[in-house]
Amino acid sequence: MLAKTSAATLHAEMDDGSLLGKLNSQWHEKALWAFMVIVLAHWAEHLFQAFQIYVLGWPVPESLGMLGMVYPWLVKSELMHYSYALVMLLCIWFLRKGFVGQSYTWWMIAFWIQFWHHIEHFLLQAQALVGANLFNAPVPMSIVQLIIPRVELHLIYNSLVFIPMVIGMYYHMFPNKQDAAQMTCSCAVKSHVAALQ
Repeated sequence: MLAKTSAATLHAEMDDGSLLGKLNSQWHEKALWAFMVIVLAHWAEHLFQAFQIYVLGWPVPESLGMLGMVYPWLVKSELMHYSYALVMLLCIWFLRKGFVGQSYTWWMIAFWIQFWHHIEHFLLQAQALVGANLFNAPVPMSIVQLIIPRVELHLIYNSLVFIPMVIGMYYHMFPNKQDAAQMTCSCAVKSHVAALQ
């Protein structure tokens, strides 16, 4: 009974009526679903681009993913890529307080990796705005792009962010007893929570 009272108290403290409070309590599950749709759509774009390059044999400049087939100017814009990196970073940050224990640890690992990914996109966007590229490159370059080509680099970055995010989601949906008692949202699978009681 103490765990339920504790969870109710935490829920009341978390859901203070603010947008962030609601996003991390009563709206957390729906917000995570919406965020995952965005993340998976982004993955689909990168995987389709990789398919165009490695399976269809298209040259990299012509392999623009699904969106790029319709709006090539948009996909070639550094602003679109930077905007997505920023939205991703902000979503991970704003939804973090709904996570507890192990799930929070993994969620924050994803955040810090995305933070660096965002810095790389910021550098690309800055070069596009200024009109001068780092290292006298013919196109805007990120730091790690000096070692790993851009297409492969972004597949790696997306994997490095996605894997801890999924692990965090797993621990969030299937929390241990201690974490379940601290949760302020309805994200945990109900049959799992019932088995813990």
